Amino acid sequence: MRRRLLGLFIGGTALAAAGASLARPVVVNPCRAAIPVRLLDSPWLKQAWAGIDPAGLWDCHVHLAGLGDGGSGIEIGPQLSSPLQPVHYAQRLFYMNAGCAHDAPGAVDAAYVARLLNLCDAMPAGFKVMLFAFERFHDTAGHAHPEHSAFYVPNAWAARLAREFPARFEWVASLHPYHTSTVDDLKQAISAGARAVKWLPAAQGMDPASPRCDAFYRVLAESGTPLIVHCGEEKAVKGSDTQAYGNPLRLRRALDLGVRVVVAHCATMGTDIDDDGRVRSSFDLFLKAMAEPRAVDRLYGDISAIALRNRQPAVIRSLLEREDLHPRLLHGSDYPLPGVLPLISPATLARAGLLPKAAVADLDALREHNPLLFDFVLKRLLSWQGHSFSPAVFDTRRIFTVDRS
Repeated sequence: MRRRLLGLFIGGTALAAAGASLARPVVVNPCRAAIPVRLLDSPWLKQAWAGIDPAGLWDCHVHLAGLGDGGSGIEIGPQLSSPLQPVHYAQRLFYMNAGCAHDAPGAVDAAYVARLLNLCDAMPAGFKVMLFAFERFHDTAGHAHPEHSAFYVPNAWAARLAREFPARFEWVASLHPYHTSTVDDLKQAISAGARAVKWLPAAQGMDPASPRCDAFYRVLAESGTPLIVHCGEEKAVKGSDTQAYGNPLRLRRALDLGVRVVVAHCATMGTDIDDDGRVRSSFDLFLKAMAEPRAVDRLYGDISAIALRNRQPAVIRSLLEREDLHPRLLHGSDYPLPGVLPLISPATLARAGLLPKAAVADLDALREHNPLLFDFVLKRLLSWQGHSFSPAVFDTRRIFTVDRS
């Protein structure tokens, strides 16, 4: 299967390279392959790997994408497939370009996976990515609604890829807690090797504070399986009028039942309601939740997407300065987003005093070849007044490997 995937990837890359000259490089990902020796010898890359054990580095936030044309079972909902919703339709095109799967008619699923394997193979042995399945939107009765679902990535597809490429892939299940068979499905996913479960409440319709989640939480707690939850505002996909479910404070119920929870993106976008009824930034509520006694050894945050243009530099500075939190922060890329070239600007981060200006050119060049490595190097180079992310942030495997014997 891998040889077939790589063959498809090579063809897709050639088409992408042919079309790259038609658009500005800052907009369209040229999907270059092998990293030039000059970049591999860059002092910034060498600095990034100093003190990091690649075997402990699992990128804990990686999305699967496709069109369902390769037996994956992936489904694309109307909001991403219809030109009548131009913003979301354009987002899907950018995602496919970022994953270098946009020029592989009839083989998009395979091209996306082949590109991801190619990126991983440029990393040291031991490095892995955690592939996300993605559940549909469900109503309060536990019924799935494809018409309100941006997309669907089956657990079976993520599990299959992890099984076939164990040196580079782990997988993360996505299950709705309101579904009638959810407890049995969760146990089955854990038995099949799922390293965590991913929820996006604003797009999938689950309320983390609902008692209806308790049975689900008990299985997670008993098995030691972490729950990764998107908190704060959700921009990329929508489900229904459930943005409030992304409030970090709604995770208290899971924590009280013993679940280890990872807040995706550290809730670095949007606002939510505090206990006193006031509106505060979701990030401030994340920090509040992290400070509560119930959160000790249970609540974490992943740093995926924190460097996107729609995040405030003050948020990055705060995370860098809070070295007491670094053992509870986890590296994630939110791939394929680092491959959407307009979303991250190393030059802008350098002007904000968060990156060395001398590193910008190498970072820009590196991203065209390997967005995964680019995202890792960029975050290793982030600094503010002597503060940078400690190596513990990039020792992520420890959170997702538990003894289930």
